[in-house]
Parts: sequence; C-alpha cells; structure tokens
Amino acid sequence: MTHINALDPGASPLDYYGFELRRHREAAGLTQRQLGDILNYTGSLVGQIETARKLPTPEFSERADAALGTDGMFSRLVELVLRSRLPAWFQQVAELEARALEICTFQTHVVHGLLQAQSYARSVLGVLDQADLDDRTAVRLARQRIFDKEVPPVLWMVISEGALHQEIGGAETMRNQLAHLLAFEHNPRVNIQVLPFSVGAHVGLQGAFNLYRFERDPDIVYTEGYGSGHPTANPDTVKDCSLRYDHLRAAALSLKDSAELIRRVMEERYGQQGGDPVA
Repeated sequence: MTHINALDPGASPLDYYGFELRRHREAAGLTQRQLGDILNYTGSLVGQIETARKLPTPEFSERADAALGTDGMFSRLVELVLRSRLPAWFQQVAELEARALEICTFQTHVVHGLLQAQSYARSVLGVLDQADLDDRTAVRLARQRIFDKEVPPVLWMVISEGALHQEIGGAETMRNQLAHLLAFEHNPRVNIQVLPFSVGAHVGLQGAFNLYRFERDPDIVYTEGYGSGHPTANPDTVKDCSLRYDHLRAAALSLKDSAELIRRVMEERYGQQGGDPVA
C-alpha cells in the first residue's frame, strides 16, 4: 500500500487531489471514516482517493467541497484529474473539446463519445480490455461535462444509420443509448442528424472525422487510427473537410426526421423504451 505521507503532490493531478483531500480532512479534524459518513461513501474509498489508488468522481468532489468548505476546489480539480487519465494521445482532443465553440463530428459505426450513455461507453471501452473499466468509463463520461458550462459548445453530429443498427452491449444498452440521443431532441446546442442508408455513396466514405471551431484560433480537423489521433490545422485539409461536412449535413435527414428514425429503430429493433436513458 502506498503510504499517504509519501504521496508527492507534484507527481500527477491525481496525487495532488489526494494530497489536498487528506490535508483538508485533517484540518477539519475528521478521520477517513467520519468524512466518508458525511459524504455517504465508505472511509475505505476516502483512503483510496487520498492515496491516489482510486479516481474521484465529480459527485464525490461536489460533496467534499460542501463538507470541507473548499469553495469548489475539488470540483474544479477533478476535471483536470479525469482528463489526465485519458490516453496520452487523446488528451489533446479533450482539450480541444473543452475550448471549442463548435464541434462538428461525422461518425460511421459508433456514437461519438460526447453523446455516449454509460452502459454503451462501457461496452465500447471493454471490447478488448476489461481492466479498470469503471474508471475508464468515468473518464470518458467526464468529457461530457463541457455541456454543463455556462456557455457550452454547439455540437453537430452526423451519424450513419448503420451505427443505430450496430448492436453494442445488447438490446437494452442500445435502447438506452438511442433514448439518450432522443433526450437532446429539443436542445438547440446538440444537433443530431442521421445519414440514411438510402443516400448510397457519400463524401464521408473515407471515415469518421471531427471539426473543432474556436473563437480566435484556427479550425482543427481530427481523425483517428488505432491507438493514435491526428489533429491538423492545415488550411487545405480544414477546407476540404469543412466542404465534406457541409455535404454530409445536406445529405442527412433533418433534425426532426432523424429523431423519428432513431425512435423507430429503438422501438422496432430494440423494443420499447425502458430503463434510465443514461444508465
């Protein structure tokens, strides 16, 4: 077991979080068990977070701020902690997501991570690797907190109809995932269009890509391979992908018709809507 006194707060954001949690807990005169009781968690979990052996969650952080009077410090810090646990090659993408005013994504086989429900994300992440699956799922879902900002980004997602039929995690998981997409139906900042099978050949046949647009910085195009990401601000690439995206949006169903197709696939292929749509 890592001894808490040996924890180096400069080693990582997770170590710093644990160091500060212990410091504020002791300043409040609380044991790990007592703090756990206040937060409605176990003292063991508090100890694991203090020794950087367990990731804190946003919910834990909010409760710790309230209990220890830290004025939102842990809630702010947990964002950095969770982002630091992303694969190194993907951390830059999370930073782009956090800074972008507009995110445009075209997806061919899966729902984009920013719109994945918990069980769906867990199924995607667990295909080849079950290790630390709870923590990796939490880290992925934490990216979605950009929609909780005072001024969240505008998201456009064009998704192939095939992704609605690709059964990931079983019928219940897919039902919940499609219900989760429908929950954004009346949100003007999250726009989902389905590219139907009937379109045939289209300009996105080369694969998925993302466009990030910023207030002052140049637009960036991001594509992904196995275990690697490829962001670029090359003007020719950005111009080409922007044109492709315009054509994809034009070929896709309207927002209303897309929602109707998602609803129909959910009901006909995966049964009636049931359960928590974000479970």
